[in-house]
Amino acid sequence: MTVLRPGPTRRTRPRRPRPRAVLVTALLAALSLTLPLTSARAADTPARGSAYMGIGVLAHDGRSGTPTTGDVTQTEGVDVSGHQGNVAWSTLWNSGVRWAYTKATEGTYYTNPYFAQQYNGSYNVGMIRGAYHFATPDTTSGATQANYFVDHGGGWSRDGKTLPGALDIEWNPYGAACYGKTASQMVGWIADFINTYKARTGRYPVIYTATTWWTQCTGNYGGFAVNNPLWIARYASDPGTLPAGWSFYTMWQYTSSGPTVGDHDKFNGALDRVQALANG
Repeated sequence: MTVLRPGPTRRTRPRRPRPRAVLVTALLAALSLTLPLTSARAADTPARGSAYMGIGVLAHDGRSGTPTTGDVTQTEGVDVSGHQGNVAWSTLWNSGVRWAYTKATEGTYYTNPYFAQQYNGSYNVGMIRGAYHFATPDTTSGATQANYFVDHGGGWSRDGKTLPGALDIEWNPYGAACYGKTASQMVGWIADFINTYKARTGRYPVIYTATTWWTQCTGNYGGFAVNNPLWIARYASDPGTLPAGWSFYTMWQYTSSGPTVGDHDKFNGALDRVQALANG
């Protein structure tokens, strides 16, 4: 019978990690460090379609007061989007609001699910109303987006109660402020939208923007002032310096924290001037 006797214990050298294993471990460690940053950036970026008029104003221009009552006659308005859901239009009417704009579209991938209640509801209480489009110049051409806007609520009719469509062109909430375009490319994109909208509806659209964005992203281009009414965004006691070419504003978004609906606006004139813009 064979007997197994204990012999001297053989020392074994510790295994050195293989080069490939070292590389994989290092890569995984690096990835774990970047994941929280990536997640934080993703959390900061809103979902496509969720943009609204003035989404970048507070972050870039801040807030410095509200208008004071003066001698100039102005007419109170509001702008709304899907964020507000069903709007209490009778409450706004009773508070003195007489005109409204509703977000209809964004890019060529979004339509406001509350558009009918907001657009028709403002009309039904007696307001003069219009629709606006949130531009995303990095996704499709100006002409393509103008057609999408007109086809999804952004048209115009000479009924005395419908304002021309508005182009909301401002900071990109999803990426680079100027949507990756040079100033000349941005001017070309805006012109493409304007020309197509005019061809489809017979009206020049209102341009909503902020002077700081306009200066940065169009090079403070002044060529649209001849035909396009200006809707300036500035949350302060006055509208401040206007973009090049415009000597006056037609509308002014002066706050994002007003009563009933946050975004409140002033029309630069009495109600008959609002009606004049609606009639063309």
